[in-house]
Amino acid sequence: MLARRLAAIVIAVLFSSASWAQGDAKPAAEPAPPAAAPEAPAAKVPAAKAKAPAGKPVTVNGRTIPRARVDFVMKQQASQGMPDNPQTRTVLLDNLISQEVVAQEAEKKGLGKSQDLRTELDLYRQRLLVRAYLQDHFKAHPIKDEQMLAEYNKVKASRGGDKEYKARHILVDTEAQAKDIVAQLRKGTKFEELAKQSKDTGSRDRGGDLDWNTPGTFVKPFAEALTRLEKGKYTESPVQSPFGWHVILLDDVREAQFPAFNDVKPQLQARLQEQEIQKVVNDLRAKAKIE
Repeated sequence: MLARRLAAIVIAVLFSSASWAQGDAKPAAEPAPPAAAPEAPAAKVPAAKAKAPAGKPVTVNGRTIPRARVDFVMKQQASQGMPDNPQTRTVLLDNLISQEVVAQEAEKKGLGKSQDLRTELDLYRQRLLVRAYLQDHFKAHPIKDEQMLAEYNKVKASRGGDKEYKARHILVDTEAQAKDIVAQLRKGTKFEELAKQSKDTGSRDRGGDLDWNTPGTFVKPFAEALTRLEKGKYTESPVQSPFGWHVILLDDVREAQFPAFNDVKPQLQARLQEQEIQKVVNDLRAKAKIE
């Protein structure tokens, strides 16, 4: 669903700063679809019975529900797997009738004059226009397989090698504290026990366990020290990083696991679409007169 995916991506680009973390080995999950155009009430909501076949226009208090509206909603629902048949269209029309009678009642009460509602409608119209613009852009400039393959290889290379390391660490504030931990390890104290004093709250309660990672996941000093270790050994000299001082233990090493290209094509496409949208937005902002 290109339209839904584009809407999700552009909302992320325009209204947040979310993006892949630098050096992240895994492609971002495909964005969740945004709210689509206002749809009919859920089936469990009591609805007026349609008085005409779904293929013909229906009027509600003199106002017509055109067939084009039913066709539009049916197209949306069909894209999500709902069968397009007379029974489905009758249900959709029934829901549109319910929606129409409630909307008319809201207008009678003057709710359509609310400034908040007008602002919300303006924003919604703007987002629909943005989505339409981007759909048109990607029709003319589709993301190609060779672009996705290049991005795949780039992400794969950023992992920092063809091996994964299962490591533990203890993070403290000072070199003296780290040297004291090394001294205790030499005396036979369990690494898991000493890890209880680590500053890293994410791994502290797991005995310092960082699970499986490629070197590219870590900052350079940590990665270099880790890849020099032998299995079952710890760093005899503390390792300094921007976060503090580390004592690192290497539990195991294995060949890196990386998903096949075809398995992550949707995520790669979404990633490249996000990058392209950001470029389009930046180019348009650069041309715009913003005062």
